[in-house]
Amino acid sequence: MAEVFKGLNLLDTLKESIDNNKLSDVKDAVEDLLISRINLAVLGDREDGKATFINSLSGLSPGDEGAAPSPSPVAPEELASYPNPKHPDFRLWDLPAVPSTSPFEPEGYMERVKFLRYNAVFMTFTKTPQPNSVKVFLEARSLQRQTVYFILLATEKDTEKSLEENRKAGVEVLKSQGVAQPKVYRVRPSTLEKFDFPGLLEDMGRELPEIRAHALLLALPTLTSTLVTQKKDAFKALVWAAASLSGGVSAIPVPFVASMVDSSVAMRILTKAQLSLCLDNESVERLARQRGIEPTRLKGLRTCELSVEVTKGEVKRRLAAAEKDLATVSSKFVEMAMPRHARSVSRSFAAMLQALNGAIDEMATDADKIVSAAAFGEEK
Repeated sequence: MAEVFKGLNLLDTLKESIDNNKLSDVKDAVEDLLISRINLAVLGDREDGKATFINSLSGLSPGDEGAAPSPSPVAPEELASYPNPKHPDFRLWDLPAVPSTSPFEPEGYMERVKFLRYNAVFMTFTKTPQPNSVKVFLEARSLQRQTVYFILLATEKDTEKSLEENRKAGVEVLKSQGVAQPKVYRVRPSTLEKFDFPGLLEDMGRELPEIRAHALLLALPTLTSTLVTQKKDAFKALVWAAASLSGGVSAIPVPFVASMVDSSVAMRILTKAQLSLCLDNESVERLARQRGIEPTRLKGLRTCELSVEVTKGEVKRRLAAAEKDLATVSSKFVEMAMPRHARSVSRSFAAMLQALNGAIDEMATDADKIVSAAAFGEEK
């Protein structure tokens, strides 16, 4: 998992936009990251494994609010949408299986399921890809759509050996139908951190547009410690962008207005961080149930007040403390951190940067402790 999203440098992208005075681009990026606007489609037969895979992408269990049910009540030819309860603009779409009829026109199927509107499509199977699915894949590639992936879903009966045999068989089927350099990802629907899902995320990180890749990163559950670190880095880039915009807002010093703007934006970022890092009570309790651990044990690992609840009082307290601490921060350091357009304005930039980065570090530490304890509990 160490390479996931390694190639993405969100902070550099945002800094470049700021320095080029493209503030509207930065505002759009901040908003997209805060709401995690992304659409993923899961295509294939509606079986238990597919529903479990969809739910795992949202961090849900069967029966949870917003979870994909199995068996599906949706007609076989219809689409189903599952908005993420914590990130409503992160939508998972359950697409019907590609028909096995002959003759088959992939264009008709793709138009019916609105194939090209999704940011990425997972084409799932449990044995080998069926020929018409490959035709759809090839048609998508001919339209320059790169973010389409073949996913071999592991069943309860699969061993690591049988799964690898099925993967190799799937690759041979794809080769025989003209897919150049075919790739099949083995995925255990209930435990995404196993097998090839980390590698799939790595490939998606390279192939999705940068902001969409980070929106996906922030919406996914905290599967591993590495993902926690990746989320922390993305949030720090988001904090830098928001602080830069705050500095621009405060070009004419109006302390009360600047403070209101800062605390409002800080609340949104830290609330998003709490949900993204799966630190809220509901997420911690769900993880405990999934791993067979007493919920109070995981909850007790949260030592940062913001991990438990993001309140206006605590956010304002941290911003005020950062303002007071600025007297100990060298002006040279502050100037180096600031975008060029904001270097002559108030200290709201530095205060927000210091307060929020500190909070993100503390929350990420809590998330890492929970992920590690859950993994240890499951192994036991």
